Amino acid sequence: MAPILSSFGSAASRNYGMNLLQEGQLTVIQIFNATTTWSPPTGVSEINYLVVAGGGGGGTNRGGGGGAGGFRTGTALSVSSGTVYTLTIGAGGGANGPAGGAVGSDGVASSIGSPASISSAGGGGGGGGTGGSATVGRDGGSGGGGGQGTTGRAGGSGNTPSVSPSQGSNGGAGATNAGNIGAAGGGGGAGAVGGGGSSSNNGIGGEGGNGTASTISGSSVTRAGGGGGGSFVSPAGAAAGGSGGGAAGSVNDSAPSAASANTGGGGGGGGGQSTGGLGSSGGSGVIVVSYTTSGLASYTFNATGKWVCPVGVTDISYLVVAGGAGGGGTMGGGGGAGGFRTGTSLSVSAGTEYTITVGAGGAGGCGYGGGAGSGSVGSVSSIGSPASITSAGGGIGSHGSISGGAGGNGGSGGGGSRGNGGGSGNTPSTSPSQGNNGGGSQNTGNLPAGGGGGANAVGGTGSSNVAGDGGAGTASTISGSSVTRAGGGGGATYGQVAASGQGSGGAGGGGGGTNNDSAGGAGTVNTGGGGGGGGALEPSPYGAGGAGGSGVVVIKLEE
Repeated sequence: MAPILSSFGSAASRNYGMNLLQEGQLTVIQIFNATTTWSPPTGVSEINYLVVAGGGGGGTNRGGGGGAGGFRTGTALSVSSGTVYTLTIGAGGGANGPAGGAVGSDGVASSIGSPASISSAGGGGGGGGTGGSATVGRDGGSGGGGGQGTTGRAGGSGNTPSVSPSQGSNGGAGATNAGNIGAAGGGGGAGAVGGGGSSSNNGIGGEGGNGTASTISGSSVTRAGGGGGGSFVSPAGAAAGGSGGGAAGSVNDSAPSAASANTGGGGGGGGGQSTGGLGSSGGSGVIVVSYTTSGLASYTFNATGKWVCPVGVTDISYLVVAGGAGGGGTMGGGGGAGGFRTGTSLSVSAGTEYTITVGAGGAGGCGYGGGAGSGSVGSVSSIGSPASITSAGGGIGSHGSISGGAGGNGGSGGGGSRGNGGGSGNTPSTSPSQGNNGGGSQNTGNLPAGGGGGANAVGGTGSSNVAGDGGAGTASTISGSSVTRAGGGGGATYGQVAASGQGSGGAGGGGGGTNNDSAGGAGTVNTGGGGGGGGALEPSPYGAGGAGGSGVVVIKLEE
């Protein structure tokens, strides 16, 4: 479950707004650029919304422009506090190849899941042109433009399936000329139909239909423009894509540019002179929600995004946890937890936009049969300048093949294997410390590896036939309840399955190690937990290490 301002899914995700309206009131605006989950905070019973689907891909060989993704917006949508809603962000449709009149792929629907249940349809793909029997544009949120040819060149229908108000417009028709004369139609946009392709020799393709502007994100932004149609040879140039992210069509065999991401714009239609030009992909969709809530709540970021400090706020409390490291394969050490940094009274400036970076967990190392390897380091998490708080990714768990190796340094250190020591935590050094050392290992018995360090404890040492446990993480109440994060991954060992042989993952999301050929356990997502070491038992291939868990950033406003 993600509290407000949480779970943004790509590096370009942006969170805007949040102005103090009156005493104890905040207007919260969230922009979701990738599929995630979202839960309305306590007291929120309705939201305003914008749901834009992925745009359709452009057709090939004087192909039609892709239709824009469906555009649906409204107010007072009923939601339930504490209910987890799946927010699906549709991908843009691809431009199908090879050249030769292929139809572009439809965009993918975007939706706010049940019980709210608002869905926008993906844009229709642009029709392919051949100079002969061209294909029609496909139906969708907005329809794709028709290809150029002697027959079958109509634009696709928008607002398919039908909703009220309409979610999009029809695509434009392609020219009906034979051979290479004429051009394809433009894809429909949320605010206008696509233009028809010119029937003149060396004419221009139809322009993409314009998108629709919305102020739900705090400023006026136009989205869901259709893609321009392709043409053979056009001295006048390429057909423009519609305003709101639609891509222009291409001329001759040049490839059109892709539609803008997170706009639902349609892809541009391909041109075609000798080999036939390919169309371009449609733009991915987006979901925006806004609502009013009481109090100065905490905000959890489960993926990279941006935050604008509200008016009246000068200090915040914070928790910044980096990605945990992957565990080593083949009797490998546990991965170290991501660095754990928390504090109060961090100075911020009203109206300043801060980049929030949430680090990914490191990959687990492969087993011996796949070329045994150590885990990968976790990635840093941070609140960007001018606040500038950074936590280091966890140190790797070493692999246990041949002579093994030492655990890696990081936020918390990774576990060592085959008589090697654990890695150093709190690297680079911060005060208070962001993590602990990983555990070392003995080169005896069943070769037990050390556990990865955690935010609150060192990783256990592998001794006798028992691998080291991952170090425990640290609890924090910044998000409203006590949650433990940044536990280290457990070490692995050689031999038959036995409860006493494998290292347990540390409390706070650390993955457990194994002592057979199975893979180590993965660190829990959004905890910064280290991955567990992979075990070994003849014959190979041996077990791979578990992946580290991704990090998290939590901000709490201070009065």
